[in-house]
Amino acid sequence: MRADQPGRIGSLTVPNRIVMAPMISNLANPDGSTNETHIAYLAARARGGAGLLITEYAFVNGRNARGSRNELGAYHPDFVPKLRRLTERVHDEGSRIFLQLVHCGGRAGLDTNPEGPIAPSLLDYPGPAPREMTPTDFESVVDDFVRAARLGERAGFDGLEIHGAHGYLIHQTIAPALNHREDRYGGSFDGRLTFAREVVRAVRGEVGLPIGLRLSLYEDEADGYGPEYGLSVAEAIEGLDYVHFSAGRFAPPGSSAAFYSPRLHVAHRLPRRPSLTTMVVGSVVDARDVEGALEIADFVSVARGMLADPSFAAAVLGRRRELRPCIRCNQACRDLAWGEVRCTVNPDVGYEGLARPGRPLRGEVVVVGGGVQGLEAALAASSRGLRVTLYERAESVGGQLLAILDEAKRREFLPLVRFYDRALAGRKVEVVTGTRYTGAGIVCTPDVEYPDLLAVRPTSVDSNIFQHHDQILSLAESGPLVVSRRSLESLDRVRGAGYRALAESKGVTFVADSARSFDVVLHEPRQYDLRQAIVAGRRKVARYISEHLPEFL
Repeated sequence: MRADQPGRIGSLTVPNRIVMAPMISNLANPDGSTNETHIAYLAARARGGAGLLITEYAFVNGRNARGSRNELGAYHPDFVPKLRRLTERVHDEGSRIFLQLVHCGGRAGLDTNPEGPIAPSLLDYPGPAPREMTPTDFESVVDDFVRAARLGERAGFDGLEIHGAHGYLIHQTIAPALNHREDRYGGSFDGRLTFAREVVRAVRGEVGLPIGLRLSLYEDEADGYGPEYGLSVAEAIEGLDYVHFSAGRFAPPGSSAAFYSPRLHVAHRLPRRPSLTTMVVGSVVDARDVEGALEIADFVSVARGMLADPSFAAAVLGRRRELRPCIRCNQACRDLAWGEVRCTVNPDVGYEGLARPGRPLRGEVVVVGGGVQGLEAALAASSRGLRVTLYERAESVGGQLLAILDEAKRREFLPLVRFYDRALAGRKVEVVTGTRYTGAGIVCTPDVEYPDLLAVRPTSVDSNIFQHHDQILSLAESGPLVVSRRSLESLDRVRGAGYRALAESKGVTFVADSARSFDVVLHEPRQYDLRQAIVAGRRKVARYISEHLPEFL
């Protein structure tokens, strides 16, 4: 099956097989209504060629369903006009769009809901303990899904996706480890499916749109269910037009696996092609991954890859040559407890509505430095029409990326250098390596340089610097090394778990930061990373053009 082929979901024809996966963005308004920032973010992915977009999870009531701040909502009719603005923009770009609906159950945030959380069983959920649901609670939530579905239909969405994955309420009823009930909502395989079936049946009876279910194919916990169970659930719920397989309950890696996990990790665990139309998500970052997913599924769902490059679909479908790659770092895109969606390699994420092409310019500029900052600066200057020469004193461009020692990290980060190579060649940027340039130009050496642990060779480290995490793995090969647990606080829990397992396998011992003194202590709340280097490169070009504008007109 080819990515460029149209596909069917129920009665709907989707232009191609590449789907923008639902991702928490926190770009909506505090009440859950959408806005121009949120709309521009989604419209950019539609303009970038995605055949179908699925919104982030939209909470179905204003009482106890919401999971995050500034989450999209679908509980009030006043939201419909702005939601129509969203669907119109996406349709104008030639794409389709589904509204994903959720009740977060025991994972609902206490500080984002007027009422406390509810769950099928009294278990230890992250955050405040939930109240056990009564049969009346289940019936009320079914009504909430129906009302939200009506709003979605009135707003012009092409379909609805019901969220039954990632430890939210429907998942909580499906998973044996989370549902200990003995009434009709539990006690057996069919009992655990009762609530999901009631939601699907009620929504199906109320709207005429295609309906799908997002489902964790498996859970990553020791007591979690496996792929055969997840596949059985999908095929046992009547009335679905498709199933969207993700992974995970609470434990990492879930669907957003960092570079320590293989690509296509969800698709590789799908036992067989299901008996209904299927989407699969999880670490899909290039054309080869798309092809691999479509060997077993009807549609491929792309998440972080579309943050790194909103034109991911167009690039994969051959309409654009270079693809800015997702490096699966789980840095900016996972900082969502208090922030909005961002991307380490694409600073435009969340600011799509502000992008304005600059006026074409003429002339020549020199960029000094072939690290990420200089490479991005050269790309930015050439995009304005300037002829650019980039000088790098080393024999190859790439700067500090070339010094990465962690093999898993290196494997995912180096494609960013190859992206710049291709993009600059396409813009006819002259790249001169092995040359120290001393003339005038845009100087793009790193704005911040951290101590080199390989030169210091400490035996104990308390540092959140990403570069130091990499160097710790090398130091551990020379002898015992003690690292503070708080050193991992700059990593999201998925990448942190992968890194800790790797470091411990190499002999690193993690201890509480209060347990001892350390040879190296360095913590930066906003450390200089790839995103800051990219932003700095763009900023230096903009400043240089502003200062020399008459020369370029």
